[in-house]
Amino acid sequence: MIREEKYGMEVILDLYGCDPKVIRSRSALKSFVTKMCKLLKMKKFGNTLTPHFGHDCAKTSGYSLLQFIETSSITGHFSESKNSAYINVFSCLMFDAKKAISFTKKFFKAKRVKARTLVRK
Repeated sequence: MIREEKYGMEVILDLYGCDPKVIRSRSALKSFVTKMCKLLKMKKFGNTLTPHFGHDCAKTSGYSLLQFIETSSITGHFSESKNSAYINVFSCLMFDAKKAISFTKKFFKAKRVKARTLVRK
């Protein structure tokens, strides 16, 4: 029997009822990335991008973030009208998904979280 090697994994998080002050703060979002990388032992590649856009529609208005890491990326999109956050952590190395989920929920003070973990082959 041939075993497929795991390429990596992705954690997909939808967070609801987030702290409005946190999702509206560029410095907080950058701090989230720095702390997540430290927690998961990921090495940042370049600066964290945090544009604020989507102003034509209340649902899409807010910050987004992109942080390349040496093994892939961390991305996030934040809806100010819904106080929600949508985060993806993808790495070609395996990491502790439970730690990533727990840390993210606590950081954004989310009231509810929907999390999915995918293993890539």
